[in-house]
Amino acid sequence: MNTNKLWSLDFIKVCLSSFFLFFSFYTLATALSGYVTTHLGGSGTQAGLAMTIFIIAAVILRPFAGHFMSRYGERKVVIISLLLFLLCSVAYLGVFGYAMLLLIRFFHGGTFAIATTSTNTTAINIIPEHRKGEGISYFSLFMSLAMVIGPFVGLSITAQGGYTAMFAICAVCALLAFVLGAWARGPSVTKEMPTQVKSKLKWGDLFERKAVPIALSGFVVAFAYSGLVTFMSVFTREQAIEQYASYFFVCFGIMIVLPRPIVGKLLDRVGEHVIVYPSIAIFAIGLVLLSAADSTVMLLVSGSIIGLGYGALLPCFQTIAVLAAPPHRRGLATATFYILFDLGYGIGSYILGFLASGYSYSLMYFLCAIIIAFSAVIYYLFHHKRKQMIASADDKAYVSS
Repeated sequence: MNTNKLWSLDFIKVCLSSFFLFFSFYTLATALSGYVTTHLGGSGTQAGLAMTIFIIAAVILRPFAGHFMSRYGERKVVIISLLLFLLCSVAYLGVFGYAMLLLIRFFHGGTFAIATTSTNTTAINIIPEHRKGEGISYFSLFMSLAMVIGPFVGLSITAQGGYTAMFAICAVCALLAFVLGAWARGPSVTKEMPTQVKSKLKWGDLFERKAVPIALSGFVVAFAYSGLVTFMSVFTREQAIEQYASYFFVCFGIMIVLPRPIVGKLLDRVGEHVIVYPSIAIFAIGLVLLSAADSTVMLLVSGSIIGLGYGALLPCFQTIAVLAAPPHRRGLATATFYILFDLGYGIGSYILGFLASGYSYSLMYFLCAIIIAFSAVIYYLFHHKRKQMIASADDKAYVSS
């Protein structure tokens, strides 16, 4: 077996499984607000709640994903969680009211959390040890591609074929995610794994403390980002440019994907700080432009700028979280990062929906720009400054020795 090989067949399978998993998520997330407000007659707040209830379930169950994998085996958890995600995806075709939608969203969110954490852990375990940063960057690229294509497909299909067609495509993607995920095998799956579980579940078995500082920055970014995915279709309708909403995500996605190889090399060569602060500034500028967008050109330009900033931040934050933890707790570090990311996304969807309903979507996006700018303060206080203090302490210890 070549331990230096990154693009093994199993790694490709789990990357594609993750792509279809997130494709289904982003397709639904982008089109669901329109479904609630037009098809079910709900308000902007109710549309935000449909996303928030999904995230609540994800936040509740994601901490247990690592424990489930240790107790029952990584492969078994991947298969079961992807199967349940598929069943929940099919259930949207039978929705007959808002209450039923919320119930499905809750179960869907729980299965999504466990499925994404378990497939993520499988990918990390497959990646050769000395190529973790590169491998994680490529793996997250598949999620970014789903982020690009999913919203475009969701908005395009609902405009042309309606919500039933959109739900059917999401179910097909969930099926593909299940087949590919069940087919992939990670090297960490062993017969001895269940016997390694402690008799009592402890707090440390659910969270990785070392990943929390960078995860707090991820929380703030996700809070602001939730306004893009959840309310873009409603915002563009308000601005009378609804037919171009899907192209916003095309521009957004292109600027996520194109600079990714450069971002990965910069992260290895010059460190994360050189990437994070400019990316936060670019993200905030893009949101300011979006808040004032009343034409197609401004909408697409803002999407490109936002994509450049957000596309550099997310893989950088995830890599910092994973590398902060010991090798045997990297899956848990990933889960910890996404717990706070999910929490920011869910809280943001609800609060921003409330603000937009009371004021306007333009004002909401301007406030998102301020929130993104504030994330630089959070990053400095909880990661950058802390890292400087640790480095200073290590230098003093070295000199005294």
